[in-house]
Amino acid sequence: MNVPQTVLPQQSVITAGTESRRQTSGIRIGDTLSLLGAVVAALALATVFSSTIAPIHGVLAFLLVTYVLFVVIYALLVWLDETNSVVADRTIAVFVHSGAFVLVLALTAVLTYPAFKGWGAFWHWNLFTQDMSTTGPLDPVTMGGVSHAIVGTLVEISIALAITIPLGITTALFLSEVPGPFARFVRTIVEAMTALPSIVAGLFILSSFILVLGFDKSGLAAGLAITVMMLPIMIRAADVVFRLVPGTLKEASLGLGASQFKTVMNVVLPTARGGLTTAIILATARGIGETSPVLLTAGFAASMNTNPLHGPMVSLPLAVFEFVKSPQPTMVARGFATALVLMVLVLILFVSARVLGSQDVAKKAKRRQRTALILRRLQGLRARLRPPTPDGEGLDTAPLRDATRSTNPRSSHA
Repeated sequence: MNVPQTVLPQQSVITAGTESRRQTSGIRIGDTLSLLGAVVAALALATVFSSTIAPIHGVLAFLLVTYVLFVVIYALLVWLDETNSVVADRTIAVFVHSGAFVLVLALTAVLTYPAFKGWGAFWHWNLFTQDMSTTGPLDPVTMGGVSHAIVGTLVEISIALAITIPLGITTALFLSEVPGPFARFVRTIVEAMTALPSIVAGLFILSSFILVLGFDKSGLAAGLAITVMMLPIMIRAADVVFRLVPGTLKEASLGLGASQFKTVMNVVLPTARGGLTTAIILATARGIGETSPVLLTAGFAASMNTNPLHGPMVSLPLAVFEFVKSPQPTMVARGFATALVLMVLVLILFVSARVLGSQDVAKKAKRRQRTALILRRLQGLRARLRPPTPDGEGLDTAPLRDATRSTNPRSSHA
């Protein structure tokens, strides 16, 4: 008997067209061509506008008109192929990248212009080893130097850091660990002092420390004036760093029975070490370039002075100010070379502070292990090089003891 078979209906396969996916990342050829076309068209239109319609005076004005035309033309080119949201996104991206390019260009110009103007005097070794006590404005750059300004800068910034670091850290700890109405008042005063003009700080030290108390103009007075400028930056930056310390770490320390002092010393400060280094760097950057407070409180001298308690003590920024206002080209070259020395000194201080502040617990443990390994190797080398004595002292008897143990069954059994 034939059994009927069930036949399932076949589903018709609907073939759809392959969807074309758009590239959303990377640089496309169309975007590059749009940028290049907008740049060329903007330059051409700005040139035609300046030559036929209205003359554009100055390179800066010409570049500004060209940039405005570039943005407009680029937005039109993108609008031909994209939606309005893409046009807005590309236009904002042009503004962002343009701002970054201008910033990098400005920083490069700030760094390269003093090097270009002062390189003729910078590479002479006398710039770092001599002062200006026996050098006149008409003398060549092979005579005289700024060693007195380098020493003065280091002395003044050392005095300022010796006061700013402990006082700034303790004040920031008070603001973060002891909240209250008085802490809010102190924070308000600190935030207001961040905008304090440097000339006001110099006048304050001049009127209080020099005129009222009767002290002379010296490196100490300049260090105090620089401290007034550095302290608000140090306190505010350290306060932000202490606020970023996780509260769970402090709660765990207090829960284990540690006091608040031990919690601060063993938990808060080690955790915030990298941020505190950044705070010190910011404060140093503010203080090391000050000119007017040093001019009012330390005076200007052409000879070396290593005593911060007596006599004028010049700094590098003040030396730059005095040199570049001279009409003599050699003195102007010395001024730019001094500015280059200041930048190199600041770079060295920043790198040193960053290296010292990046030493965490793991790096310290590895350094201790390397030190212990080196000490063990030195001790072994010293033991091998020690001359032998008649009674056997100084000889390495470890191989002899090992051989005796291997031949003596009792010792091996024991």
